[in-house]
Order: sequence, then structure tokens, then C-alpha cells
Amino acid sequence: MLILCASKAVLALTLSKKLKKLVGTEDANALLSNLRGDSELASLGPILGISKVLKGEMSREEYFFRYGHRSPHEFELSIPDPSEDAHWLERQIKEFEELDTNVDELLQKQRAKYEDAWARFVECFPNKVKWLEKQITKASEGARIREAARSEFVRVFRILRNFALKAGELTGIGEDVFFLYIDEVEDLLSGRDEKVKYIPARKENYAKYKELPPFPSVIRGRFNPFEWMKDPNRRMDYYDSTAPINAVDSEMLKGFTGAAGKVEGIVRILNAPEEGEKLQPGEILVATTTNVGWTPLFPKAAAIITDIGAPLSHAAIVARELGIPAVVGCGNATLRLKTGDKVMVDGGQGIVHILS
Repeated sequence: MLILCASKAVLALTLSKKLKKLVGTEDANALLSNLRGDSELASLGPILGISKVLKGEMSREEYFFRYGHRSPHEFELSIPDPSEDAHWLERQIKEFEELDTNVDELLQKQRAKYEDAWARFVECFPNKVKWLEKQITKASEGARIREAARSEFVRVFRILRNFALKAGELTGIGEDVFFLYIDEVEDLLSGRDEKVKYIPARKENYAKYKELPPFPSVIRGRFNPFEWMKDPNRRMDYYDSTAPINAVDSEMLKGFTGAAGKVEGIVRILNAPEEGEKLQPGEILVATTTNVGWTPLFPKAAAIITDIGAPLSHAAIVARELGIPAVVGCGNATLRLKTGDKVMVDGGQGIVHILS
């Protein structure tokens, strides 16, 4: 299911390459910034839902039903999701009110850029208008299906947490159940508890590895995380033990075009969305990667920079829809930059200039 949905989403990437050759990066980005159309992208749902709750267009109960399973840790079953925290939504609403966050205004501004880019395309390429309409329709459908599939997959996947918690309750080990393999949980439920003795050592190892930064998404060759962490030039997106050490440009970071636009600002590095209160309005959010749990922070940011990502990653899609410049897949932005640095983000070129 997920592979099929991902293959449909590639339509947007293919179309982006064709449009860049025709109209340039800025207009190509604008033309693909309205993939939600008259519908909704699942990644934007949590933040648009908060806006609807504030306007009285959605009840709190409906919000939790539609988005309560989405979080930055949705694939880590040992961590609760928002639906388990009765005060989670109220904290989000309070922050939106204090910051006077206006998501609709951001979407309207980006919609205006989309319409301007469309008008220029119609003027320059009248014979290609029907082709583009058809391609955007396909790309929009693919993006929505991909986003919706992930959301519903997570909804079903999170049921496994309920199973684990119930198993922990029945066997008397509580949340320590998350330190057992599934076959060991089944054995425990059958009265065989010999593997429980390994839980203290596993908890100790878990605490030790939790202190490390997120591992690269792709690892090739023998990998020692503790040695890797000591390397000041390490990349966060991949590790290749056979690759030569490349020289580092001290004044520039190169990544992928996430969302077009240029902006200068002050860097704020966040290790997790739970640190979101540190992000001040107008700062540039820098993170290893983002997922739907980071979405509520995006309207506060002047731009987005990530170590890991591509044109169809969460950061790129949400930033593009909201009209926030973004450069994704920089590799080691969280290492090269520090909170307080001044940078210029060129989302259209996929470049971050380090100013000071």
C-alpha cells in the first residue's frame, strides 16, 4: 500500500523537473505549491485543524479523532500520542492565540503566488495549458493519496501500542513490556517469563543510545555510533565508511530545493518538536528532519533547513504549501550551524549562505 502511494507521489517530482526547464525554479515551485487543491493534505491537517477549532468550525473531539494519532514519534510505540494527553490540544491552542498564528493568511498568500505563476504560464505557453492542468491534477491526487495513506497506516499501527500496554498490565510489568521482542511478549502472556531478566540491561542500553543524535538514514559499511558522533564533519543523512573525506565550505550549505524564496534570519536549532517553545517568531528553524509532529511550528518560522529530506519530504511539502522558504537534505546543517547564527536561505537554489 505504501509503495503504491509513494509511486503516485513521484508524479509531482517528475513534473517539477519539467516545469523548472520551462519556467524556472521560482515559478515551478509556486505552481506546485497548491497540491492540496480544494481538499486537504494530511501533513497540514493538524495545523489547519487547530485553526478550525479556534474558529468554531471543528470540535475538540473531532480534532482528536482526525489527528490525535499523528505525532513526531508516531512509529515509536512506547511514546504516547496526542490523543492520550487531554491537555495537548489546549496547549497548542493557547500558543496559537498568544502568537496570533494565522494559517489561513499564509495559505492565501501562497495561493496568490500560485495564481500569478499560473497567469504567467498561460501567457507564455498557451498551447501547454491543458497539459499542465492534467499533470497538476495527477500530481495533486498522488500527493493527497500518499499523505492520506501514511495517516491511516499510522492510525492502524498505533493500535499495537494498546496491545502492548494491555499485555504489560496483564503480566504486571507495565510499560517495561516495550523492552521485550514480540515473541517474548507472546511467551510472557503464555506464562514463560525467562526473558524478563534482560529488561534492566536493555533499559540501560536504551538510555545510553538515546543520548546520541539520530543515526544517518542510510549506513554503508561498519558503523560505530560513538566514533561517528566525535566527527565534527559527520553527515546526518548518510554514512559511508569507504567514502573519502570531503572539504567543507565554511560559508555555504547545499541541499535540495524545498520551497522557493529568499530570507535572512537567525538560526534556531531544535533537536525535537518538544523544544518548540524555544523557537521565536521569525527565526529560521533548523532540524535533522521533520515529520507531521513538527507542523504546528512551521508558521512561526521564517524558513526551514533540514539535514535529511528531499523535494517530497514533509518539510518541503508543508513549507511549499505555506509559502515558507526551505532547503532540505543539507546533510549536516545541525552541525555546521548553531543557534544565533545569521544565514540567508535561498530555497529556490537549495542553498544556505552562512553570513555570521
